[in-house]
Amino acid sequence: MTEKKPIVVKCPSCGADVIWSEVSPNRPFCSEQCKNKDFIAWANEKQRISGDSNYDDVLSDDLENN
Repeated sequence: MTEKKPIVVKCPSCGADVIWSEVSPNRPFCSEQCKNKDFIAWANEKQRISGDSNYDDVLSDDLENN
């Protein structure tokens, strides 16, 4: 029987390798520090999800009617 190779991803904050399993509770981040650093940057609007907020706001009304 062949052993499954673990999935390894890069930490979005520092680029370190992170094993995607229960041994890495902060995944996809390598540590609590990197997770917090990313959250702080997001909260200060230094990072954001791209998109057109005017367009997305118009479509969000459709969700409320369902």
